[in-house]
Amino acid sequence: MKKIMFNDRYGLTKAVLDGRKTMTRRIVEEMAGREYKKLPQIQEDCNDGSFLVFKDADDLEPIILYPKYKVGEVVAVAQCLRDMGYDPRDTKHRSGEIWGLDHAVAWTNKMFVTASECIHKIRITAVRVERLQDISDEDCIREGIEEDSPYYWVPVNMSLPNWRKIVEGVSDMYPNDRDGKVYPHFWDSPRKAFAALIDKISGKGTWVSNPYVFVYEFELVKEDAE
Repeated sequence: MKKIMFNDRYGLTKAVLDGRKTMTRRIVEEMAGREYKKLPQIQEDCNDGSFLVFKDADDLEPIILYPKYKVGEVVAVAQCLRDMGYDPRDTKHRSGEIWGLDHAVAWTNKMFVTASECIHKIRITAVRVERLQDISDEDCIREGIEEDSPYYWVPVNMSLPNWRKIVEGVSDMYPNDRDGKVYPHFWDSPRKAFAALIDKISGKGTWVSNPYVFVYEFELVKEDAE
């Protein structure tokens, strides 16, 4: 089983587990730096789950894309051992192996947690390719943007010890005026909030560069439904 990672700094793992985030976009690295006059014609190859991108008007060579996750696949949601409630006093786990250095690191770092240890899972329900800025307002909400219309904001994980610094860190995103006061992480549209979020997660300028992205739609797998 594969695992998938969501950004904890902005509360996206929690949004997935709460059922508020049901979609994620991942940059298609194979298409970086290539320009198309329009979205390429995309055809799914049902045999291996790849996507064939045909030549465009400039007669570029076609690109065959292989999404990391396929429709119907169940994927583990990465979390550190601490967040999943593992008992640090239990000196044995992982098939009875005694904790080593990687086990200790995994206590707070989900990079070192195996998919088999992850207790939450999602099922991929749809996959497509599009440009980042093609996202709709509805999809921005499905990406985890929170709303209290007419305002929208980026989720912030306030359970982290340094959450105040995180809030300060979003102050340069796109300040908006609300009731005569500046609220650093509030926007008047879902797209503006998502643009700020993706720039923080994937790097400044990501939204403006408008890369091609894999769009993965998913649902949370209930434990009794596995």
